[in-house]
Amino acid sequence: KGKKKAREGSSLPGSSWEERLANAVTPLWRLPYQEQLQVKYESQRKVLQTLASRLEELGIDAQKPDGLCCPLQPVVPSPVINGYRNKSTFSVNRGPDGNPKTVGLYVGTGRERNIVCVKANHMENIPPKHKQVAQCYEEFIRRSPLDPCILFHEGGHWRELVVRTTSRGHTMAIVTFHPQELGQEALATQKALLKEFFTCGPGTVCALTSLYFQESTRTRCSHEQSPFQLLHGEPHIFEEVLGLKFRVSPDAFFQVNTGGAEVLYRAVGELSQAGGDTVLLDICCGTGTIGLSLAHQASKIIGVEVVKKAIEDARWNAAFNGISNCEFHSGKAEAVLPQLLSSWEDARPLVAVVNPSRAGLHHRVVRAIRNCTSIRRLLYISCKPEGEAMRNFLELCCPPDPGKKLAGEPFAPTLAIPFDMFPHTVHCELVLLFTR
Repeated sequence: KGKKKAREGSSLPGSSWEERLANAVTPLWRLPYQEQLQVKYESQRKVLQTLASRLEELGIDAQKPDGLCCPLQPVVPSPVINGYRNKSTFSVNRGPDGNPKTVGLYVGTGRERNIVCVKANHMENIPPKHKQVAQCYEEFIRRSPLDPCILFHEGGHWRELVVRTTSRGHTMAIVTFHPQELGQEALATQKALLKEFFTCGPGTVCALTSLYFQESTRTRCSHEQSPFQLLHGEPHIFEEVLGLKFRVSPDAFFQVNTGGAEVLYRAVGELSQAGGDTVLLDICCGTGTIGLSLAHQASKIIGVEVVKKAIEDARWNAAFNGISNCEFHSGKAEAVLPQLLSSWEDARPLVAVVNPSRAGLHHRVVRAIRNCTSIRRLLYISCKPEGEAMRNFLELCCPPDPGKKLAGEPFAPTLAIPFDMFPHTVHCELVLLFTR
């Protein structure tokens, strides 16, 4: 009843801060789900219209009768609409009541200096388990004599919390801590207190599978820059996708909506048209989920990923699932891929699947793909196609450009399918098929 009332336009229970947070993070939460899908469809139409007009400027006749550069299919719905996130990041900052030890999500911006940290208890995209761990972490830091670290140069220690869960019932919590001037003994004390709280104290209700601690003096740190220290439980949590078991490390990329990922990967398998003689390039492969889920229909999978721990996971995942036709390379795609493809003389058809971050692909990666004549089919999966990915699309499709060292025959956009991986938000994953 409460949810129905909220969707009809009334405010959320509690303060207006909760409503502001919901509107900021999940702006479509009031709309019935079918209307959300329509909003997303229209935004993807605009992306394809923009791409068509940008290609026209380059002298490429890409406009179809409806002004799009290729056919656009309806948005594929998410199988789970509420509580679908398998990973949530919670910040520590001043709450609406002024308490600096509030664990939640931000409303406001650093530029305008009006940030308020609001508890996420009412957020429809976050599962109850994540909210429970966040609530317990807040209780822990409020008991701690140490201050939160809101601005690095102002001191303080307790920072953000990441919670990861799987459909197998596993829960991983990762606490980030700024050491400031603390010595090893003082750090060891804080780690022991945190472990005790979650294993013997009030935090036991969370039933954590893994508890990690990271000492970090930067906003974001990889395992190589600052190791994740396992305080309690198992080093990994495990997820199942399309009948395969995947190991997940603290900082490994994994699609945030597991059920949605299964739908996406099935479609990628069909669109790739990978057959028994196909070599599939899985670029920005994370823990190997896409490549491994398609390994049964291709002759070979080659994965490339910058996060070392994710590549360790991918290799473990391949071995554990008895998949022997995969190889995974650790390093920046712009360094690894040109080397891989420059001497490519394999007679087998080569299909590329790319799934980069919002920053898109490095120019050298696009160049390597473009200049490898064996790649006739490319699937680009983008969570922000209107951003840097648009630059990639234009470089893939533009006429040969000696100045940019884009010598190969241009690709053409052939089909677009949006997948709703993020219900209640304006975002979705767009799969664009390019062929030549």
